[in-house]
Amino acid sequence: MPPPVPAVRRMSAVGSRLNPEKFLGQDFQQLHKDFCSNRARYLDSTFPPNESSIGPGLLSPEDMKKVEWIRPTKMMSDPYLIVDGESRFDFAQGDLGNCWFLCAIGAITSQSEIMDQIIPAGQSFTKDYAGIFHFRFWRFGKWIDVVIDDKLPTIDGDLIFVHCKTRNEFWPALLEKAYAKVCGSYADMGGGFVSEALADFTGGVHMTLFPEYEELPEMWRLMYGASQYSSIMGCGTPQGETSANTVLPNGIVEGHAYTVTKVTKLKVRGQKVRLVRVLNPWGRGEWVGDWSDNSPLWKSVSPEDRAKWLGSKNDGEFWMSLEDFCSSFVSVDVCCLTPAFLDGSSPESWTTNKYEGCWDERTAGGSMENKQSFWMNPQYQVKIPALQEEEEEEPRPNLQVSLMQKPDNRHRRLVRHCHIGFCVFTIPPEMKDQKVFPASFFSSNAPVTRSQRSSDTREVMQSFRMKPGRYLIVPFTSTPKDTTSFILTVYLKRE
Repeated sequence: MPPPVPAVRRMSAVGSRLNPEKFLGQDFQQLHKDFCSNRARYLDSTFPPNESSIGPGLLSPEDMKKVEWIRPTKMMSDPYLIVDGESRFDFAQGDLGNCWFLCAIGAITSQSEIMDQIIPAGQSFTKDYAGIFHFRFWRFGKWIDVVIDDKLPTIDGDLIFVHCKTRNEFWPALLEKAYAKVCGSYADMGGGFVSEALADFTGGVHMTLFPEYEELPEMWRLMYGASQYSSIMGCGTPQGETSANTVLPNGIVEGHAYTVTKVTKLKVRGQKVRLVRVLNPWGRGEWVGDWSDNSPLWKSVSPEDRAKWLGSKNDGEFWMSLEDFCSSFVSVDVCCLTPAFLDGSSPESWTTNKYEGCWDERTAGGSMENKQSFWMNPQYQVKIPALQEEEEEEPRPNLQVSLMQKPDNRHRRLVRHCHIGFCVFTIPPEMKDQKVFPASFFSSNAPVTRSQRSSDTREVMQSFRMKPGRYLIVPFTSTPKDTTSFILTVYLKRE
């Protein structure tokens, strides 16, 4: 039996923030220059304005016949890419079930550094306009630059999908089109996880919290701590008896993704109250319980706090107590540019290592239940250093592991995800120079920790508090010989 492939090479700098990879080989600068010099309007042959770009099953045959792709300059006399800066209140969801994507947009609008990365400067409908725009996303370990033309799908002159409340502002619609191109079509954006879009907007550290299993103090510590590091957060409600987005009597929508826009504490009668502000990407429909816009509890806070935090418009944004929030939402996704939010440390105290690898016929050994083949999975070694700090009553994580599988198809709806997970083993001192660990090692050593579950989601991640020493991380697919590529990211706390 051939030996497993050892730890694969570290990822190169290709596709960095400053030098993103050209998606489908399209060079925005050159294309823009050519069309400007020829005084022509760009038309994207790789994402053409036709039925294939909308995708199957999204519109009825009757509506599809009505679709007309129109440039903003033909819709109105004064189109703008951005009017008075980007805002979470700029847009509303259209006829596409991509609330997961839109709630991520709502989360990043308050982060100028992220927005400037995604929407490169110098684009407009006036100066050097040629009907071409570009946007940047992080995709599976690298930044990509995505070129589009500005023809947008409309019916009877109205945008079909996301649209701005300010009718002559078009950054959300063009951003959505660029992401649809990456996913394969607009239809490929139907249904998804907030975590996916948060990662694609930032390339940051991601973790998912489950209120049902977390104690309230720990939920608060992580969410409030993450907010201090300019993290972006989304959350999801449980699915109801049907797949419909049923609105409950308390105003919460079942099976729906929301944006967390603020986490704060207010003083009420001498006591601190923990509050979470949430945004519905529909741009309407709000919670009607305690701390909602019309709740009498707002009369118990100072006039200054009431003026600062309370809104009264039906704009989809509302406040809830942490307790009500945890009762209403089943998951919270946190994405931050640094893992320091995990323990409240400085960003410089963490290192990040990314590795590309794959499971194939030789290296897909399956889960630990497959005793004869588990050892064939790729193996990665990590050394946890001793930290010069006092032990806390509740020690903070010093290791975060992310395992992300890469798609086997450009069309997002056709991607086949394997069930993946990882195990972490302690390496005995006498084996510190071992390169590949054989089957006998795994039959006599239990993992010291592991991912909570194997999952067919795009990413599995978890943070740990580990004692100093050497460890072996083994990513696996649940079934032997399941073939796919992956990215393993290890975030490590150091002095």
